[in-house]
Amino acid sequence: MNWTALAEALFGTGPAPHGITQDGDFLHGTVVFDGAPLTVVGTTNHAPIGVDLALRQARVVLDTVRDHPGRPILLLIDTQGQQLRRRDELLGIHRAMAHLGQAIDLARRQGHRVLGLVYDQALSGGFITSGLIADACDALPGAEIRVMRLPAMARITKLAPERLEALSRDNPVFAPGVDNYVAMGGVRRLWTGDLAAALRAALAEAPRTDVRADDGRARGGRRLAASVIQRVLDAA
Repeated sequence: MNWTALAEALFGTGPAPHGITQDGDFLHGTVVFDGAPLTVVGTTNHAPIGVDLALRQARVVLDTVRDHPGRPILLLIDTQGQQLRRRDELLGIHRAMAHLGQAIDLARRQGHRVLGLVYDQALSGGFITSGLIADACDALPGAEIRVMRLPAMARITKLAPERLEALSRDNPVFAPGVDNYVAMGGVRRLWTGDLAAALRAALAEAPRTDVRADDGRARGGRRLAASVIQRVLDAA
């Protein structure tokens, strides 16, 4: 689903159904949802997240924290991952993306409900520093989510591609796909049917603590993460 169709499904149609502006691959604006303002920020066109896009998204989040205390924030996610360019590496893309993640974390700590919605594609670092840091990250059923393709994973882990293919059939940790991220707890739920109702429920039910490991254990996608986390906390 493209972002304009998504916006119409969430916020209605008409001459001015929403206040979202597209500036290249960058989406930002304020909408009124159920009579209350909502900050929207994100990307489109499978955007590669470089220094510029990371800082522009962080700016919207920080401006919301400064100027609109408590206002919810919706992250619309469509990214192919981090920008692989020499310019961005020299400018410190790792620091810019970390800054975006810290801005989102600050908003959460200041009482803003922050929701991530993967409406098209979410890959690699562009997803890790946005949707996965939100209070909750949801997705549309047709979304594509992965952190690393299996051939790349094979090169990094030195495991045979055939071995990884076999593992991916039974273990969500090794497999791409939105259903596997739901099983692991990285994606809380899929939005189907009435998308406005799904957003309404997501805002009302966004968890105040990180429950992804518990969700992963309950869903059978990450069986040991929650217990390992608890053992570390008990030993601290």
